[in-house]
Amino acid sequence: MSRTLKFWAIVLCLLAVGAVVLLKRAGSGTHEAPGAVETAVARRLRSWAMPSDARGRPSPIQSSPELLREAAHHFADHCASCHGNDGSGNTAMGRRLYPRAPDMRQAATQQLTDGELYFIIHNGVRFTGMPGWGKSEPDEDSWKLVLFVRHLPSITSDELHDMEEFNPRSPAEIEEEKAEQDFLNGGAAPSASHHH
Repeated sequence: MSRTLKFWAIVLCLLAVGAVVLLKRAGSGTHEAPGAVETAVARRLRSWAMPSDARGRPSPIQSSPELLREAAHHFADHCASCHGNDGSGNTAMGRRLYPRAPDMRQAATQQLTDGELYFIIHNGVRFTGMPGWGKSEPDEDSWKLVLFVRHLPSITSDELHDMEEFNPRSPAEIEEEKAEQDFLNGGAAPSASHHH
């Protein structure tokens, strides 16, 4: 066995032992956020797993106000449950994922290439809560979402307000909205069960 192969075998064994010790000490629960070392290792593994041709792939679409608005509505409907309309990840779902949904306004996301963002949106990320949304190649919707992710650091309160109507709502929320609308249109007052 060559020295290089022995070195990597030892490194892999040490990583495996470290993972077992970590799981024994912290358990396999998701209540605690991953530590700095685990986060760094996970990001490195994601980077290594990314096909090299994906990394340099340029976006085939040009941003426009119309495309950005369309992407914002798509994001609100498909992504905001975990990431929040503002991309912060500060949602009930996003805070409970392991690893946590990232704050996509920050450098860890914004420094990724367009191709890397597209690959993540289109294919998902294994061992996380991030699903793959792409159905075909090329996937224009995923490219539009890349444009929107790039826009998140400068999103306005008006844009966030506009997105709210596209957020998924539960049947109870829909029923409550209907009861309130009926009341505003002259119907009976909503019953106490409709209030939180």
